[in-house]
Amino acid sequence: MKMKNIIILSGLFLFLFTSCAHRLVGTWNVQKYERKTPGEEGMSVSNIGKITFDKNGSGEKNLDYSLLGISAKDVTPFQWSATDQFVTIEGENSEITKTWIYIENKSKFQKWQSTDGANNVQTLELAKD
Repeated sequence: MKMKNIIILSGLFLFLFTSCAHRLVGTWNVQKYERKTPGEEGMSVSNIGKITFDKNGSGEKNLDYSLLGISAKDVTPFQWSATDQFVTIEGENSEITKTWIYIENKSKFQKWQSTDGANNVQTLELAKD
């Protein structure tokens, strides 16, 4: 009986853990990237590229944007993981590589927020075709 309960609980945990992660699999258009400092006007850019999330926890960024006069091109692979509240992107140092909080988590639209350790709040809006 104990073994049956362990198997059922393990299956439930696996389902709950992967239920949000499966939404990310695929290619997403980065509709908006915004950076704000509390008390100051924010900066944002639109349609800056694509992020692809593979089923095996890997992915690739293909981003190209200019913010505050600084141009950035980020075409690098990464590793990712997700829970029901967070998505973590690990890889080469970039604006995107960090843990993000889901603000909206829908099958065709994602909105995430994070901070950069310097009192800046960053927001990403992703849309899937």
